[in-house]
Amino acid sequence: MANIQLSDHFSVKKLLKFTTPSIIMVILYSSYILADGLFISNCIGPTAYAAVNLVGNYILLFPAIGMMLGSGGAALIGKLLGENRKDQASDVFSAVVLFSVVLGIVLIPAVHFSVEPVMKAQGAEGALLGDCLEYGHIAAFTMLFYLVQSEFQYFFSMVEKEELGFVSALICGVLNISLDALFIIVFDWGLTGAAIASLAGVVFGAVFPILYFIRNKDLSVRLHFAKIRWKSIIKCSTNGISEMINNLSVALVGMLYNIQLMRYSGEDAVAAYGAIQAVCLIFAGVFQGYAIGVTPVIAYQFGADNKKELVNLIKKSMGIMLASGIIMLAICQAFAGVFAGIFVGYDKRLAEMVIRGMRIYSSAFILMSVNIFSSALYTALNDGLRSGILSLGRTFVFLVPSILILPVFLGLDGIWLAVCVAEILAFALFVVIFLVSLKNAALKEHR
Repeated sequence: MANIQLSDHFSVKKLLKFTTPSIIMVILYSSYILADGLFISNCIGPTAYAAVNLVGNYILLFPAIGMMLGSGGAALIGKLLGENRKDQASDVFSAVVLFSVVLGIVLIPAVHFSVEPVMKAQGAEGALLGDCLEYGHIAAFTMLFYLVQSEFQYFFSMVEKEELGFVSALICGVLNISLDALFIIVFDWGLTGAAIASLAGVVFGAVFPILYFIRNKDLSVRLHFAKIRWKSIIKCSTNGISEMINNLSVALVGMLYNIQLMRYSGEDAVAAYGAIQAVCLIFAGVFQGYAIGVTPVIAYQFGADNKKELVNLIKKSMGIMLASGIIMLAICQAFAGVFAGIFVGYDKRLAEMVIRGMRIYSSAFILMSVNIFSSALYTALNDGLRSGILSLGRTFVFLVPSILILPVFLGLDGIWLAVCVAEILAFALFVVIFLVSLKNAALKEHR
């Protein structure tokens, strides 16, 4: 992997080789949710699993900030490296990491004390609320580490060390799963054990990359103590806003899903959605991981003003994303029964609900793959406005109304179908924005 550089010409094979560690890294991070779900659903029960799903969507709001700073920062730093401004790139990198640490510390108490009202707002009460609080008050301490861990998903690719991101994610996953088994099965700590296992995984995921960047001085950027440069933080934030919106939407829409599911089908539907969400996050991780891996490459070529290679990267990436979406859809359709059996095989009614929901929900994968890449593309081009418009349209503008309106006519199926409708509309928006971008670029060159 070390022989691949951001300045290279990329074939499909080289793109896949370069981005595969990032893809695996995202899938492994998503395995936290999968592992917790498997142990909790099968060893503690569906009420506890519903509680983790309610809390999990709230906790996932905050890593979105790390994704924003990481994607926007990697794009800006990649551009600076392409312009051969290494010292300035190191200053921006260090400022982003320091800001993230400070922000994470501030967020911990805020999240801890807000867990109860947020869970009640989603409809949790009685035993379900008790389980939410048991898990959520410990999970709140993951804020700092989630934030830092999320942004380093981008920074490893930025310095051409994608394999280290993969190794870090692998260790995090193994640690989380091993501790889940120890704390839940052996020690019988229930939801408390599951929360501690998740915390241990993200602590390693945040501390390891910081120590690595401090100790290694021969990287293209250096991590050093630097004052927070607000202009750079704002630039990284505005540039990475689409990635924040993407990840915020996963959490906020998940919370809205839970509210609607409680309204139309009750607690069992929330547990079913937890299984569907856990599996689909793994599949969507392929698209997100590719976007993370390719963003620094596109940003570098943009900074170097290499238009020919930019066109090459966009064409090949579109093809890779479409092919990935088709493959992920086929797998999910074929093995929906297997996935349902793993999570809720102990309850036939729940299993049938998961199978039907997963087959409808996964139909969105083909266009989801392109839509995730499209917002990452404009982030890499340092065009935060277009990237933000695409993400905002895909999530809140299109998805939220779909979740609210479709169930009125289609019941539970309407909730599962909402994401498909949103992805179709988002793709249409991308086509319009892309064609306008090409037209504006042509007019600019003509002048």
